[in-house]
Amino acid sequence: MMELFIILKDIILPIFVIMALGFVMQTKFDLNIQTLARLNIFFLVPGFIFVKLYSTKISFNLFGNILLFFILYVVILYVISHFIGKAIGLEKGEKTTFSNSTMFFNSGNYGVPVNDLVFKSDPLAMSIQVIMLTLQNIFLFSYGIFSLQSIKVGKLKAALGYFRMPVLYAMLSGVLLNVYNVPIPSFIWVPANYIADAMIALALFTLGAQVAKIKFSTGLTTVYYSLALRLAVGPLIALAIIYIFKVDGIVAQALLIGSAMPTSVNSAVIAEEYNNHPDLAAQIVLFSTLFSAITVTLVIYLARFLF
Repeated sequence: MMELFIILKDIILPIFVIMALGFVMQTKFDLNIQTLARLNIFFLVPGFIFVKLYSTKISFNLFGNILLFFILYVVILYVISHFIGKAIGLEKGEKTTFSNSTMFFNSGNYGVPVNDLVFKSDPLAMSIQVIMLTLQNIFLFSYGIFSLQSIKVGKLKAALGYFRMPVLYAMLSGVLLNVYNVPIPSFIWVPANYIADAMIALALFTLGAQVAKIKFSTGLTTVYYSLALRLAVGPLIALAIIYIFKVDGIVAQALLIGSAMPTSVNSAVIAEEYNNHPDLAAQIVLFSTLFSAITVTLVIYLARFLF
């Protein structure tokens, strides 16, 4: 019970304070949500990814192992969500949003604080979380955007469109400058950090503004299926992969806990930007974050018990 209280107070409550501000501001001023979404995708997220990739020292061996885990994890989730989407009769756009909601999880503004709280700033555990965060962002802003764009403009145009996304070049430059130890002058590094620091707040603010416009009368069945896959089935899949590859200790704990995070805020942001069932995406993020207060606590307990 004490762990649940700590997570609610230190992780969940701050998240919902910022969302509440977005909700109130949207209700009062009728903000342009698409503009907020574009600020996230084209301005804040590239800065955040660049700073994280440049400033984190990561073992290539550890990176390779987590990459294998991540690929297996999201592929299994995609296959399950694809068949469930077909079974419950979702149309193409809804099915894409549904699959994205199960594959994209909140490794950043939720996963990083949880990791820090559970492992008391252990450098190995935090390195694992940063790698998960990096892979999630690469995946979200490549396949995630491609899957939404291809519905309306076709696969070739969607693939070409990705090369116009600043996040791609932020990732490449962050990795290359890190690998070759290239110093960044302060007049670039200082504003880059300012931009990175603003990302979490505006993403949550945008979600709160989206929630203010949600009509909760439809689509809840799809939301329930998404919650079950993301919060319950997801950690079970991760646990199975961990046992198959005989991972143990802090690495196993960090991977299991990291896999239990709720649906990524940015999945709702890109759904808004590309106008692909944004209300459904925002509902899933909202309820996923709410229910994760219970499920994440249970997974933390399970991880400590098993490993």
